[in-house]
Amino acid sequence: MNKNCGSHLTLNFESLLEVSERTHGHLCPGQILGVKMSMLGLSGIGITDPKGTDMGNVIVFVEMDRCATDAVQSVTGCSLGHRTLKFMDYGKMAATFLNLKTGKAIRVIAKEESRQKAKEVFPEIEDKYAAQSAAYKVMADKDLFDVMAVKIELKREDMPGRPLRKVKCDSCAEYIQDMREIYRGEEILCRSCAETGYYTPLADVIF
Repeated sequence: MNKNCGSHLTLNFESLLEVSERTHGHLCPGQILGVKMSMLGLSGIGITDPKGTDMGNVIVFVEMDRCATDAVQSVTGCSLGHRTLKFMDYGKMAATFLNLKTGKAIRVIAKEESRQKAKEVFPEIEDKYAAQSAAYKVMADKDLFDVMAVKIELKREDMPGRPLRKVKCDSCAEYIQDMREIYRGEEILCRSCAETGYYTPLADVIF
């Protein structure tokens, strides 16, 4: 077990990184941070076997859509499809790990200054990404991350499981599940119709 990771996970750091690399498609500093972040987060909430005996007991909130998120998913087994991976579009290299059984949660934030420290660990490596990859593997958790205890109040409609209900949007007639609808007087609207959606419908009908 890699002592720097401070975890009692069934698999060791090298094994988890190998699986993460295969899943993501290549090895990069973000993968290494994501694996170590996950090991630290899971250990901090008392989860030792996230894909086995602890399956279904973990929810992770990731705050970035970057390489590290693939690593978090690989290590924890959490996914959007199972509703155990929640994407919070904050643009921060951070993730919060929640133990559903105990309610314990910790947020792990990658330190920006670790990039500079990586250069100091391996000054002979000219390529900054290669230097970061090499350094992150051996740097202690305290040099890579800040950790804070947090409280998560998970709504019933955000829990894993089948949809609690479905309703039809009065504007576009598409169905909305898990209480994501918006009410305007007597009208029921989806978020795209009620707010500015991420897409603009075109006149052309494909089928």
